[in-house]
Amino acid sequence: MRRRHRALRSGVAAVEFAIVAPVFFLLVIGFVELGRGLMVQQVLTNASRVGVREAIGLHSTQSEAEAVASDYADGCSVSGVVVNVTPDPATASAGTEITVTVSIPYADVSWVPSPWFMGGSTLEATSTMRKEGFE
Repeated sequence: MRRRHRALRSGVAAVEFAIVAPVFFLLVIGFVELGRGLMVQQVLTNASRVGVREAIGLHSTQSEAEAVASDYADGCSVSGVVVNVTPDPATASAGTEITVTVSIPYADVSWVPSPWFMGGSTLEATSTMRKEGFE
């Protein structure tokens, strides 16, 4: 009697695995991709902060601030960022708000090449500080 019951359940584990495995692996890949997106967003936030700290200096230029922000992102394995500094720190007077925006298309940093997962999205971070100096 026991043998007969065991024979009826011989393929149940394989069928259960075939049903559950795709959903499980999709969830795992989704969590990994979400973690990657959050990590890249934090890198962009820090890069914009570092860039604006450079831009508010007394003798800083737009190209210096862009280079510092881009180098920070490159150092964190996020290459190809677009850095925008407004207004030009070299011509801005003391007390002027300077904004640094760092962005990158999500497709450029995604580990999963999928157009339906965050396809077309752009990750972006902005930091604003006042230019140093005396009036």
